[in-house]
Amino acid sequence: MHTFLERVNSPQDIKKLTFAELTLLAGEIRSLIIETVARSGGHLAPNLGVVELTLALHKVFDSPQDKMIWDVGHQSYVHKILTGRGGALHELRQMGGISGFPKRSESEHDAFATGHASTSISAAVGMAVARDMSGQDNHVLAVIGDGSLTGGEAYEALNHAGHIGTKLIVVLNDNEMSIARNVGAMSGYLAKIRTAPGYAKVKQDLEHLLRRIPSIGDRMVQTAERLKDSVRHFFIPGMLFEELGFTYLGPIDGHDLADLTGLLEKAKQMSGPVVLHVLTRKGKGYAPAERNADIFHGVGPFHAATGEIIKKDGPPTYTRVFGDTLLTLAEADKNIAAITAAMPEGTGLKAFAGRFPARFFDVGIAEPHAVTMAAAMACEGKKPVIALYSTFGQRAYDQVLHDVCLQELPVVLALDRAGLVGEDGPTHHGVFDYSYLRHIPNLICMAPKDEGELRHMLYTALQGNRPVALRYPRGSGIGIGVDLSEPLQVLPVGQAEVLRLGRDVNLVAIGSMVNPCQQAAAQLQEQGIDAGVVNARFVKPLDRSVIHLLAETGPLITVEENVLAGGFGSAVLECLSDQGLAGSRVLRLGLPDEFIEHGAHALLLKKYGLDANGIARQTAGFLRKLFPE
Repeated sequence: MHTFLERVNSPQDIKKLTFAELTLLAGEIRSLIIETVARSGGHLAPNLGVVELTLALHKVFDSPQDKMIWDVGHQSYVHKILTGRGGALHELRQMGGISGFPKRSESEHDAFATGHASTSISAAVGMAVARDMSGQDNHVLAVIGDGSLTGGEAYEALNHAGHIGTKLIVVLNDNEMSIARNVGAMSGYLAKIRTAPGYAKVKQDLEHLLRRIPSIGDRMVQTAERLKDSVRHFFIPGMLFEELGFTYLGPIDGHDLADLTGLLEKAKQMSGPVVLHVLTRKGKGYAPAERNADIFHGVGPFHAATGEIIKKDGPPTYTRVFGDTLLTLAEADKNIAAITAAMPEGTGLKAFAGRFPARFFDVGIAEPHAVTMAAAMACEGKKPVIALYSTFGQRAYDQVLHDVCLQELPVVLALDRAGLVGEDGPTHHGVFDYSYLRHIPNLICMAPKDEGELRHMLYTALQGNRPVALRYPRGSGIGIGVDLSEPLQVLPVGQAEVLRLGRDVNLVAIGSMVNPCQQAAAQLQEQGIDAGVVNARFVKPLDRSVIHLLAETGPLITVEENVLAGGFGSAVLECLSDQGLAGSRVLRLGLPDEFIEHGAHALLLKKYGLDANGIARQTAGFLRKLFPE
């Protein structure tokens, strides 16, 4: 029974509770989050780590008048509970339920939608500037983790905020671990601060002592102020934040409610930009998550009592097949290197990092840097493979275009989690990559029909001398009928695979849609419709000869797990127009011109007509319109 949770329906209810009651509430919140995520999956460890911090923020500040911006949003469940959504938490990340990330349309307390890292300080600066322009006096806060602080946009925002001197508070939630262990100079800098917490106390005690000296005490304090940089640099090397124009407070225990609220009240009274450095423990209060914070960062269903992950039997994931294949290829070619942006395990590169540490580079949350770095490595004869989630590849668009493709450098961009990714929703669906990649000159863009073809495509990409984007979906492979032991072979670039030609219609599918199209063709056969299936393989270069042949044969259906705007189907129509076949009978199946909600992958495919039944139904309906009886 959640005694205190039942009394919390808005942030105002938090202000009425004593610290003792808040501590009990914190325990109830942790229990609710563990119960919820154990059933449906989600971001567990980050949320358990910010329970006291979130309580303190809502006790000191007044949402929604005061704006709280949660970087990435992995840690926003507690905020959702405290802002009237606790009763809906059982629907978290389910279709029609509440989002796993802050979402402005969901609540007035979600000041800014997040999902990608390192954006919160920029958003806070924008809201603070807008507040100043309007003559208002509300507070603006950005809550950012130490992992997100490895992203370049965070530094750009810190630099600008310090320059203009506007009032805002950056709460640095330092848990020493994001999804993977943090890398880079900033991580080392924060470690120095964590191990040298005595500066503020020494400075305060010294000032108090000097002021007690009769007559000359105040003058000695002024002299000491002129020396404070020397003292500061001795105790806390660099003091980067103060050099950037921020007042630095901390580090402070992020699980001590009294200290947190006291320092937040102090930050609230300051006139310029403030950084409050808070030390938290990821997974706090749940032993399995404390021991394995990386596993429980984003986790599927598990047994709450033991922490045992509920595993599903099945074929290996595309991610694993990619990682295993790259490792095999790297054994034979010392020029192959792997790069990722803070996602070594999520992209399947953990084994590569262990086997070839000198050829593995985790650059932190810095996708643009990863791509340009890879381009320069390719200039020097290396074969860099950059593994990113498709949605994060969007962050490096200019670098792919300008630094890789303009120079026609042999960089392989491996885009994992392409297509619909399910419960993480619109911030994470990888449904735009065909559209934002296929118009870039010099780039080869391909997608495998199954995990076996992924092996051959990666091998093909590393044998060529051109930029390649290889996109593949989240989750397990096809399994049945896929041979992962056959020798690797180079695929003819730009050549489709005709699986079967149909007399009545042909389904031209790309990537993850080939298998559903084969199932749809079988259903259509039962209805007396002879449907062929073609595995396009390449979005660019397109197999123009096969497209021409199919268009002359009869109607064709293009099928893609990507937005229709500018995607694979659009490429086919452009091809037909160029060949003087603009009036050909073509139906494009894909995702509409909108952001797709969160929900189970299978449910989303069904809703948008991209499962086998939907493809068969729409194909039959299209043929009835073309050939009415």
